[in-house]
Parts: sequence; structure tokens; C-alpha cells
Amino acid sequence: MSDTLDPHILVVDDDPLVVELLQDYLGANELRVSAASNGTQMWQAFEREAIDLVLLDVRLPGENGMRLAAQLREKAPVPIILLTGRAEEADRVMGLEVGADDYIVKPFSSRELLARVRAQLRRSRMLEASPRNEDRRRAFRFAGWELNLRTRRLRRADGGDVELSNGQFSLLVALCGAGGRVLSRDQLLGQSRLHGAEVYDRNIDVQILRLRRQIEPDPARPSLIVTERGAGYRFAPAVETLY
Repeated sequence: MSDTLDPHILVVDDDPLVVELLQDYLGANELRVSAASNGTQMWQAFEREAIDLVLLDVRLPGENGMRLAAQLREKAPVPIILLTGRAEEADRVMGLEVGADDYIVKPFSSRELLARVRAQLRRSRMLEASPRNEDRRRAFRFAGWELNLRTRRLRRADGGDVELSNGQFSLLVALCGAGGRVLSRDQLLGQSRLHGAEVYDRNIDVQILRLRRQIEPDPARPSLIVTERGAGYRFAPAVETLY
């Protein structure tokens, strides 16, 4: 299992040739790519996945791409790059005014598009480093895993899902959000209750044991959830927070 999950790009375009090109090229450059051919599929993707950036065609059949961009900006603070076949200044200005972060005209250079995608991802990471309210968090990524806070889904690097109980989910959220600090059993108990779990002091250790069996490479020698003797537990891997 890799130490990190590649950033996840959603391509919203009804042209299968464009989608195939982007999946192949971006995928070869350490980016995960999912595709949607219309607005409905785009929203469904956001329900299932933690998306890092959207490439949105503004000329989708029967839909207004500018309106979709505006709606997306209201609901999800992800970078948006618009794709269009028109180079008029008015279109570029409108795209930026509705909340898009960048704009590229078809046919485009794959290398230029990749550079723009990477630039927006860097900018997004810098913004995420600033203080934000916890209720805006969308997901945690760590050691090849992705924990989606909205769908309560834990996903492996190979795309497979791991089912968590309410207690395991809440403990993992608390550990991921601790920033590497040691959490006592009382702290884990209190924070897990904030996420609606029925976790009790007498079985925190049992829940930790079960969680280790789900995520540790070797549960007998835990390297992710580390026991700090007499103090509690510490989450060892670097954690990326998506907002």
C-alpha cells in the first residue's frame, strides 16, 4: 500500500475521447480520475467521493455549464477549471465570475492542462492549511487510506471499501483530527460521542483493537495507532485534511 493517495480529479465532459485522453494522461502523472457526462452524475460523484478538483465542460448537452459551476462553487470549495471550445473574452470573464478558478480552451495542450491542474491543487493545499471550522472537513487521507466524513466510508488505495462500525468511525475521526497528539481514553470517549457513536470507556481498548485489524499492515505490531503507555493513543501517520 502506498503512503499517500493521489489527488482525485473529476472530469465532467460528455465527449468520450476527451475523457479517455484525460484519464490516460492525468492517470500517468499521479492523479486519480473519475468521469461524469452530466450534472446528475457530477453530483452523484460528490456524494460518493472526496474530489480534489473538477474539470468542467461548459457546453454539456442540455445543460448550462456556467450554472453548474456556480452551483458547485456554492456547495463545494474545490478548485474548478472550465473546459470550453470558445475563446471569447466574455466567456472567460463569465466563467471566473461564477466562481471558476481557471479556464482552458479546447483543443488544449495536455502538458499545459496538467500544469494548471497542479497549480490549482497547490493553491488549494495552501488554503487548507489556514484555520477552518471542523464542520467543513470533507475527508482525511493517511497512509494510502481515505476516510470520507460525509459518506462515513473508509477506502483503501486500491479503491476497495472497508466497513466500519459507528464506534470505529468516530474513533478514527478523533485520531485523524488530533494532529499527532496523544489522546487519552477519556478524550477519545468524549470526542467519539460528538460523532454519534456508542463508545464507552470500558471498551475503548477493544474498539482500538478492532480498528487496528481494519487498517494496520500488521495489527500485532501497530504502526498507525500507537499505544503511549499510561497516556493513551497517538495516530502516527501524516494526515491530509480535505475541506
